[in-house]
Amino acid sequence: MTTRQQQSAVLALQWTGHSLRVLDQRQLPDTINYDEYTDAQGVAQAIASMRVRGAPAIGIAAAYGVVLSVNQHYSKSNSSWQQQVQTDITTLANSRPTAVNLFWALTQMKSVLDGQSDDPLPTILACAKKIHADDIAANYKMGELGADVLANATGILTHCNTGALATGGYGTALGVIRTVYARNPIKIYAGETRPWLQGQRLTVWELAQDEIPVTLIADSAAAWLMKSGAIDWVVVGADRIALNGDVANKIGTYSLAVLAKQHDVKVMVVAPTSTIDGAIENGDQIEIEQRQQSELLPDCYTDNTYVSAWNPVFDVTPAGLISAIVTERGVAFNPGVNGVVGLIEA
Repeated sequence: MTTRQQQSAVLALQWTGHSLRVLDQRQLPDTINYDEYTDAQGVAQAIASMRVRGAPAIGIAAAYGVVLSVNQHYSKSNSSWQQQVQTDITTLANSRPTAVNLFWALTQMKSVLDGQSDDPLPTILACAKKIHADDIAANYKMGELGADVLANATGILTHCNTGALATGGYGTALGVIRTVYARNPIKIYAGETRPWLQGQRLTVWELAQDEIPVTLIADSAAAWLMKSGAIDWVVVGADRIALNGDVANKIGTYSLAVLAKQHDVKVMVVAPTSTIDGAIENGDQIEIEQRQQSELLPDCYTDNTYVSAWNPVFDVTPAGLISAIVTERGVAFNPGVNGVVGLIEA
């Protein structure tokens, strides 16, 4: 069994009691720098700029952003504080479009606010802290459930970063990998994950902090790695899951799932049930975030009218290519047949 002593030393978010400290993940692994925010606008900018990233971590950060907004605007003499807080909630909601955990967390916070007539700060802070604590508890549960499924695995490939940096702590897919490794050390591979290199900069660094060996590969080496027989599972996270089991995740996940099918490698998706969007029937309805061309193009092409870039940061993997979706409420095997409705009804 995984113990709390095995929790990652990495902390993406730190609540100080009056501010939110955010580890600037754009500077990792070269520089460990925490930015401190005292208002919701700053937290929204931290999310939009990818200082904080990963669906669960984005939701947690947004929840604390609402706390900061209430702290800033509420007073008995300010009759418009609720309107000001709602404006901040809208700003937070507009920070990034694909990760459903963001909207889920804001809905939880707004529901608590709507029921408050007295000083709302203690109750709203308690809600944010619960969202944070529940995410960590869910990570541990998913780690155990996923590790049970991977009991006979010999090699795992993961994509992007799904660890403590992307969650409240421990991780979703990386939490499963941590738990598997604690039970029986196996070979772990991480794809570099272009264009932001979350695998190269974040996953490799995070596992190294916990003294877990990992081998980095170029994204384009994944097919050859699978053909070599070195891995039997691809284990990834998710930013949004449709009711039929289609999964939106970091760009390149769909490619890995297609390659996995060709090479008889299984695919596991690990995410809390807050990532399941009960309003979306299938992946075609998921909004895919498009980021700036400048994140791909070298500076010399900035003003070149003949060169442009297409920069979606997520793709959608059809449920039929996924072997198992692991949540804190259980595992959905063969979601292409069974979907995930049973998980949110559990």
